[in-house]
Amino acid sequence: MLRGWRCRCPACGAGPLFLGYLKVRDHCPVCNEALYHQRADDGPAYVTILIVGHIIGPLMLALYAKWTPDPLITAALLSVASVALSLFFLPRIKGAFIGLQWSRRMHGFGGNERG
Repeated sequence: MLRGWRCRCPACGAGPLFLGYLKVRDHCPVCNEALYHQRADDGPAYVTILIVGHIIGPLMLALYAKWTPDPLITAALLSVASVALSLFFLPRIKGAFIGLQWSRRMHGFGGNERG
């Protein structure tokens, strides 16, 4: 999962996991591990919303408790912070989901092995 968090191939840790921002490569260019059968779906988005909400919520409370800023300025600042945090976390969490699937041999990563 840590290799996925770093946006690297879960098998070798050297090859890039993504072709673009969130598009997963079909195969790792270094070790040729097949990555096309991953199924991250909506999980990374839900976890990203959960994490960003747990960061922004207490930040908003602390901001109002200490300074009592103008609501429009607060909304603008926290909106930008929410988008920035979401853009930072989303590919990393998706990589961690793919790393978890790879480590547990889920969704075709393990072939037809039984164990």
